Amino acid sequence: MNKKAAVIIGLQSIIIVVLAWVLVFYGKDEFEAYQHQEDKEIIPPSHVSQEQGRSVITLSPEAQQASGITTEILQPATYHSQLISYGTVIGIEPLTELRTRYLAARAEANVIRASIANTQQDYQRLLALNRDNRNVSDRAVQMAEAAWKSDEARLAAAETSIAGIRDAIRQQWGETLAKWATGPAGSPLDKLMARQEVLLQIALPFDDLSPEKLSTLKVVPAGSRSKPVTAIYVSPSPQTDSTLQGRTYFFRAPAHELRAGMRVEVSAHVPGKRAEGVVVPGSAVVWYAGKAWAYRKQGLDQFVRTWVDTTRPVGDGWFEMNGFRPGEAVVTSGTQLLLSEELKYQIKNENED
Repeated sequence: MNKKAAVIIGLQSIIIVVLAWVLVFYGKDEFEAYQHQEDKEIIPPSHVSQEQGRSVITLSPEAQQASGITTEILQPATYHSQLISYGTVIGIEPLTELRTRYLAARAEANVIRASIANTQQDYQRLLALNRDNRNVSDRAVQMAEAAWKSDEARLAAAETSIAGIRDAIRQQWGETLAKWATGPAGSPLDKLMARQEVLLQIALPFDDLSPEKLSTLKVVPAGSRSKPVTAIYVSPSPQTDSTLQGRTYFFRAPAHELRAGMRVEVSAHVPGKRAEGVVVPGSAVVWYAGKAWAYRKQGLDQFVRTWVDTTRPVGDGWFEMNGFRPGEAVVTSGTQLLLSEELKYQIKNENED
């Protein structure tokens, strides 16, 4: 029995050895085929060197094609500086209340003027009768004169009230809105009162030029993706916005989605402020260490990583006027491969040190 078991164990050992040899023999071919396939997918070996403190990747045209690296020529572009600011939709209820008081005071003054015309005529008629053989008593003349003088005093008080209300409007809302509130119907105030338009108080930077008549801005509710609406300049605002720095101005805009008390974002082209440069497309940008980078192509086979300033977004890219020039080529496909190759070179150097 023991002899038979020994034979079986021996045969099993031989079979295991044969299978192991077959596995190694055929596995070697599979491994070489797999390694060959991986070599096709990985960027071919390149030479990375340091020039003036920058890493330069040298990659033959054949290697570029094999790695799927493509480039785009940068075209000249003009950038108009954008003014970005904020403002608030102002409720005009205090203005309409002052306007109502002003109109009431003016109506009262008109009534008093009409009364004065009558009392003055009565006084002059009675005075003439009194002088004509005293057909009217002195007492009647004195009472008529008192009524006339009383109306004149009331008119003076009404006119003082009118002036005070007008000054209050001017102090709180400025000269232009004061004229609208105290003038005849037909001013832009009518649209504000009918809620067809809203009044905006917008803070602009201290170093920017003051808006001119009919100047416009684009406004949109803060944090909203709504389509911006055009706001038209009205006048300087006598009061400041405690939450924003800058000089304040009144603008009016179509009501649409704007509501009293709402914060708005403001944008506009700054006249006279323009720059020449290029637009680096978003497809050329790779993010590393919290910054945006793009690879510029030098000659036929060299690539240099260059920082991209992302403070001037333009469409699907960023306007640049320093690190890039018109006519240069930037990598738009394969950027991540170039970055990986550069980082491998840096890690290798650090390990050698």
